Amino acid sequence: MGIRIGVFGAGGRMGIAVCNAVAEAAELDLVAAVDPALAGASLHEIAGVADTALVISASGASFVEAGVEVAIDFTHIDAARANLALCADAGIHAVVGTSGFTEKDHAEIATMFSASNCLIAPNFAIGAVLMMRFAEMAAPFFDTAEIIELHHDGKVDAPSGTAIATAERMAAASGEWAPDPVTTETIPGARGSVGPADIRVHSVRMRGMVAHQEVLLGTTGQTLLLRHDSYDRSSFMPGVVLAAQRIGSVPGLTIGLDGVLDL
Repeated sequence: MGIRIGVFGAGGRMGIAVCNAVAEAAELDLVAAVDPALAGASLHEIAGVADTALVISASGASFVEAGVEVAIDFTHIDAARANLALCADAGIHAVVGTSGFTEKDHAEIATMFSASNCLIAPNFAIGAVLMMRFAEMAAPFFDTAEIIELHHDGKVDAPSGTAIATAERMAAASGEWAPDPVTTETIPGARGSVGPADIRVHSVRMRGMVAHQEVLLGTTGQTLLLRHDSYDRSSFMPGVVLAAQRIGSVPGLTIGLDGVLDL
């Protein structure tokens, strides 16, 4: 028997991908799925998961009944807050890809998870996590930097959690950046938003894209371009599976996939 997994948001686009990835992972067992909008539906019919008789439940109470050890959440922020409270109370580990958590949320979640562990990651693509780490390493050696994140036109928040996390890590690595030379924006907002340490962040929403990010760094006579592209939601699944396998050994609250990659 593998680690017993329950998936919140099982009928969503990411939830469907997660259910299939968990079902295919040798060390994991998919034992419960929750999606209030699809309660009572067959997981096989909704998500295409092979060899399962699971029926989608309306609430996380089914996780307790099924003996879930790790819950995976790709929902929306309000639902995720409630889901994490349930997991903390039940002693279930949580792996979370939902975006929108604030520092206040993090503080409350860290307090809640004493009997089990929680990992919240802005991006589960291992390449994207490495890109953030490389940007953080490069920051002290450059004078200017800008971040461009590009996503599908169904993403309603901007900038992305990955872009914000990247800017925060670069700002923590170096607070010495050249000032923006622009004094007049002919079109307001042309220079993007101002992130940590005044690092500029630009957001693109376009059909045909999935999740992409560029970090541009420049100094005297040279530039460095770091880019990561996720062409399909399957790119996030190895990171999700890895997090589910390792969350039991990472105490308390962990922010970012780095915590299970030993970066």
